[in-house]
Order: sequence, then C-alpha cells, then structure tokens
Amino acid sequence: MLTEYSFQRRHSIPVRVGSVTIGGEAPIVVQSMTNTDTADVEATVSQIQQLAAAGSEIVRVTVNNEAAASQVGEIHLRLEDLGCRVPIVGDFHYNGHLLLTKYPDCARALAKYRINPGNVGFGRKKDKQFQTMIEQAIEYDKPVRIGVNWGSLDQELLTQMMDENAKSSDPRDADEVMREALIVSALSNAERAEEIGLPHDHIVLSCKVSGVQKLIAVYRDLARRCDYPLHLGLTEAGMGSKGIVASTAAMGILLQEGIGDTIRVSLTPEPGGDRSKEVIVAQEMLQTMGLRSFTPLVTACPGCGRTTSTVFQELANNIQAYIRSQMPIWRGKYAGVENMSLAVMGCVVNGPGESKHADIGISLPGTGEAPSAPVFIDGKKVMTLRGENIAEEFRAVVEDYVKKRYAEREST
Repeated sequence: MLTEYSFQRRHSIPVRVGSVTIGGEAPIVVQSMTNTDTADVEATVSQIQQLAAAGSEIVRVTVNNEAAASQVGEIHLRLEDLGCRVPIVGDFHYNGHLLLTKYPDCARALAKYRINPGNVGFGRKKDKQFQTMIEQAIEYDKPVRIGVNWGSLDQELLTQMMDENAKSSDPRDADEVMREALIVSALSNAERAEEIGLPHDHIVLSCKVSGVQKLIAVYRDLARRCDYPLHLGLTEAGMGSKGIVASTAAMGILLQEGIGDTIRVSLTPEPGGDRSKEVIVAQEMLQTMGLRSFTPLVTACPGCGRTTSTVFQELANNIQAYIRSQMPIWRGKYAGVENMSLAVMGCVVNGPGESKHADIGISLPGTGEAPSAPVFIDGKKVMTLRGENIAEEFRAVVEDYVKKRYAEREST
C-alpha cells in the first residue's frame, strides 16, 4: 500500500525462514517472542497460537537449557496438529552449541537460529562454539540471525577497539566506538559464518540498543555496509506508552528511510497483560506509515468540550474490538478487507467530513446537537441512527459493507 510519498526501500537479499521471506521484495515482517518457560509445552504452544492469531508472522522462543531444547520438537508437532504453521526461531545464549548438537529434533524443528556473538563463548572456546552452531545450521539448512546487543557486546572486541581508539591521534567519542563495535561484531561474525559454509542468503543481522538516537545511528551505518536483511528492534523498550513511543520513534525513522526488513516491538507487558500487544503495536506502526495493511483502522476524534458524552469513545473502542475479533474470519474469507477504513467521530465540526473520507463513518451527536448519528458509506450519507442500539446497528452496517464490498476468496 505504498503511496507517492513513499521512500525507496533499501536493497537486501531475501532469506527464507520457514514459509516466510525476510528481505528482498518481501513485505516487512512482524515478529514477536514468547515469555513462557519453553519446557512448558502447553503454555508455550498456547502463547505461540495467541501471538500468531494476533498477526505475528515469526515467533521466537528461548532455548536456554536441556529441558527447553528437549521440548521444541514436541511444540512444533503440536502447532502443526493445530494448523498453526508460524515459523519458530530459537534464541540461544551460552550453550547453544551443546543444545543444537544434543537435541537434533530441536535443531530440525526450528525455522531459524538466533546467535548472539557476545555470549556464544569466551576466550579460546568462542570460535569453536560459534562454528559448531553454524555447522548445525548448515546441516539442517537453517538461516541464522546474528543478533548483537549492546548489553552483551563482545567485551574482548570492545576493549580492543577502545584501546586502539585511545592510542589514536584523533580519538573518537566512546559512544561512537561502541556503535562501531556493534557493527564490526555483526559483520565479522557474518563473514566468519560464510567462511564456515553458511550461504550468504541464510544470514540476517541485528544490532540492538535501547536508546532511540543510538539505534538510528547504528542501523544507518549498518545498512550502508551490507546487503543482509536487517531485523529492527529497540531492545528493552520499556512498559506502556514509553515503550510504544520509543519503539515507534526509532523504528519509524529507519523504516521511512527504507531500512529494516523485519521488526519486533520489545514491550515489557503490564502485570498479567496480553503478550500480543507487541504484535498489534508493530502492525499499527507499519499500517499507519502506509507500509502494510493488517486490519481496518478506526479514525476517532480525541474529544473536547463539544463532546462531553463518552458515547463516541465507547463506540470507537467497541468497533475497533469488533473488527479485531472478526479479522481472523474476514481475512480468510474476503480479499482486501484489511484496507477498509472507518471513522467514529464525536460532533458536527469534523465528524461529517472525516466520515466522508472513510469507507464507512459515523458522526455522533456532540453536546447540544440533535440526538442523531448520520452514517456515511463511500462518501455519501446513507442513513441516520438513533436510540440506544447505535453500536449494534453500526456493527451490522459494517458487516453488511464487508460482505458487499469485498470479493469472497475461492475455497481451496
């Protein structure tokens, strides 16, 4: 859904991850990660299903010990039986070389391995353990994300680069050296993986930090220096509005510059909160930027002194929730429904105009206005709703519009 205001997408090589393509001409992919104990098969399968249903196209799981590694194959089989074929990525730290070797079912079942070069091993063991993991990826024909993180950056490399910088006649700022160390770590380990035998088109890179400006600077530089697909994410973004704002501020700029082939919004869930919120935020980021369409979005006014009633707020929330609940059905049945636009407005000032711009819009009465709600479809007023059942009646209007406007997919 690119427009005339769109950017030029950075060229990257395509990498296949199960049934999903990252990079090349493929759409930007939404990823997420479970927070269950991977050894708990029931909980992990349930959360992967939840994330996939929300729209996550790739799901990463922690593979941190033998208990987790021994259950990855079973998790994969359970998901297959349930018809959930979302690719699963294994997140390895410290002992991945042992787990992938000892548990071949795990190595086979995963669609991609994530390797953090900062903690794949230390000292003389590092190169050997990294090689073992790459050899497993080669044996099972799996792509690898070499994911560098400033919280676990290779300290030997960083110390070496800091020492060299200190001896320079024109030393750089320490932050600049750290950013360069992140990039060097990613690129040198990718080069090493290819020397071992991993194909060029089996590598994805990421260099994650938790500062907005630092992330932008790192990825701009990284994007200039390679053609690997890039995974974007502001690591440890935080909770609630802070995490959402920080993630969208950083990734939005990079995406607008054509940088990024797959994204994850690393939100800290509220206690007892829904893990799939990170998926919804990622989708809405891409959709509001005009890069992809996932689900109809609702335009709604913020409210003011003209809208002392909460009716329009409740209706906007009601309609958005209704659409999200229907999308799994609509997506499989109606082609193009994700591009539908709706407006739920609260008074006569902008209500009719915004409603006309949307495919379907309703302008609710503001304070002192007549108790009627005109409904607009494709720019024309078609009816007026009144009374206590406006929400139910408007949902019926939306459902009828979907059935009439969007062609039913052929059954397979």
